[in-house]
Amino acid sequence: MTIVIDNTARHPEKAHRPDNPVQRKPDWIRVKAPVSREYAVTREIVREHKLHTVCEEAACPNIGECWTHRHATMMILGDTCTRACAFCNVKTGLPGALDEGEPENVARAVAKLGLKHVVVTSVDRDDLADGGAGHFARTIRAIRAASPDTSIEVLTPDFLRKDGALDVVMDARPDVFNHNLETVPRLYLSVRPGARYFASLRLLERAKELVPDGFTKSGLMVGLGESREEIMQVMDDLRAARVDFLTIGQYLQPTRKHAALARFWTPEEFKGLEQVARAKGFLMVSASPLTRSSYHADADFARMKAARQSQG
Repeated sequence: MTIVIDNTARHPEKAHRPDNPVQRKPDWIRVKAPVSREYAVTREIVREHKLHTVCEEAACPNIGECWTHRHATMMILGDTCTRACAFCNVKTGLPGALDEGEPENVARAVAKLGLKHVVVTSVDRDDLADGGAGHFARTIRAIRAASPDTSIEVLTPDFLRKDGALDVVMDARPDVFNHNLETVPRLYLSVRPGARYFASLRLLERAKELVPDGFTKSGLMVGLGESREEIMQVMDDLRAARVDFLTIGQYLQPTRKHAALARFWTPEEFKGLEQVARAKGFLMVSASPLTRSSYHADADFARMKAARQSQG
């Protein structure tokens, strides 16, 4: 059974866009519907603490598997993004006020879920003076206080034109700093119009400069019309910025108003991308049709640590 959430009504800001037919998914992308008892327990904990998760908001195809293992990815700063990226299923509009109790609620949920590794992401909050950096830092510190043995990965916005925002996040010392480039530079204007490729690249480079012994991570989608050669160049750019870990997954078009899917990359093609990325020197690479930034992030973090230790 394939999970399809065609919630076009969530995206009135995309109504002016032309319709793009949603293609039928190949067999290698079909996933089972979430029905396990542990999935229900995870959902109850998320609801109890009044939290948002990217798993739900972005209609992630892996939610059944991840929530069965209690691996929920926390989404802070509300559920409404100030940008309207053509690939993203998160709601866009004017966000409400910050929930000042959210950092502690996230920390309590992490403890209750018993997470050894947690991923904390957010919507873009261009309306805030610091882009939400202070809220990220407070969330990191709250998790540290409640679950000192839990490793923390943050997947942040680009903090475009928010001077000093990254410094605030890195001062809280996340174990992994993640920011997704998402696609190749040529497609930014149509796919990620509110962002700037080289600003995102510089953010990752600066994160490594601020915390040299920390891990940095980025992710790409394929299937939007990029070429293999363009992906190779992005890999080189990321390595030049000393990024440690790369994820590559298949773009899945959420609704007919989102960016058109150009094609499905095959599992064999993903294996080829993984081999090239490893040869280019990434500590860890995760590349498959269903790979997402936080998919199996706990195991990948453990492997990154082991890979670094083996290097020196």
